[in-house]
Amino acid sequence: MSTQLPRLLAGLVDDAAVFPPGSAPLPDAVAAHKRHRASWYADLVGPLLVPASAVTARDLHPLVDPADGLVVGLIGDTGLDGLPAALAGLPTGVTMRQVEVAVAKRGEDPQPGLAESLALARRLAGTTVYAEIPLTFGLMGALDTLAGARAAGAPVAAKFRTGGLAAELFPTPAELAAVICACRDRELPFKLTAGLHNAVRHLDPETGFTHHGFANVLAAALAAAGGAGVERVTELLIATDPRPLLQPIEDGLAAARPLWVGYGSCSILEPLTDLIRLGLVNGGFEA
Repeated sequence: MSTQLPRLLAGLVDDAAVFPPGSAPLPDAVAAHKRHRASWYADLVGPLLVPASAVTARDLHPLVDPADGLVVGLIGDTGLDGLPAALAGLPTGVTMRQVEVAVAKRGEDPQPGLAESLALARRLAGTTVYAEIPLTFGLMGALDTLAGARAAGAPVAAKFRTGGLAAELFPTPAELAAVICACRDRELPFKLTAGLHNAVRHLDPETGFTHHGFANVLAAALAAAGGAGVERVTELLIATDPRPLLQPIEDGLAAARPLWVGYGSCSILEPLTDLIRLGLVNGGFEA
C-alpha cells in the first residue's frame, strides 16, 4: 500500500473526535490525534478541532508538549463573545489554523453574526474564520457578504452543516447542490460538518436518517468546479452506487481539491477505511 495519499485527498478530514457522536474525552482525542499525525495516512488528517471552552478552562494545557507541533482548529462553542479569551489562552507551541463559529440559528438573520465574524477575521493574521451559515433564511445574502469580504482580503470562508441529531439538520441533495454551486459562482471556499462519516450516501440504521457521502460531495465539488449546474451536482449527491462517483474522483486525484476545504469527522479511521475499499488510497497511485 502506498505511504502517500493523492493530492486530492490531502487534509480532507479534520479530527473532530471530541464532538458528537464520538464525544471522546479530550486527553484521548489528543493522544489519538498524535498517532494519526505519525501514521502513513497523516496527509489525510487536518487539524484537531478543539472547543473554545476547553481552552478557556485550560483543559488543553496539560496535554500539550510544545515539541509536538499540535495544530488545532478552534470551534466557537462559547459564542463570538467568548472567543477572545480562548484565542489569548492557547497553550505555547499550539498553532491555530482556523476558527469556526456559527453566526446564526435557523431562521435568524445571519448578517449581525457575520459582521462580528468578519471583525474577528481582520484581527487574526494567517487564520481563516469559517462562518457557519444555516441553509435557510438569508443564505445567499450571507454568501455575498463573505465573498465580498474575502475579495477585499479578509481570511474568511463558509461552513455548512450536513447532518446532526435532527432530520432538519440534513439538507436535501438539491439544497446542498445549490449551495455548492453558489460558492463556486462566488469563488468562496467552504467546509462541511456532521454526518459525513462514510463515502457514499446511505440510510444509517442507527440514526434512521439518510446521510450524505463524502465521496458524493467530492465528486459534486469537482463537477461544480468544472462548470456543472445544480441538476448535475444534485445527481452526484443523490447517488447511492459508488461507480458514477469514482471516475471523476480518480481523474482528479493528482490535483488540489477545488472549492471544498474539507469536513470535520469524529472518526478518522471510518473515512480512511472507505477510501481504501473504494481503491482511492492504495499502492497504485504515484504522487
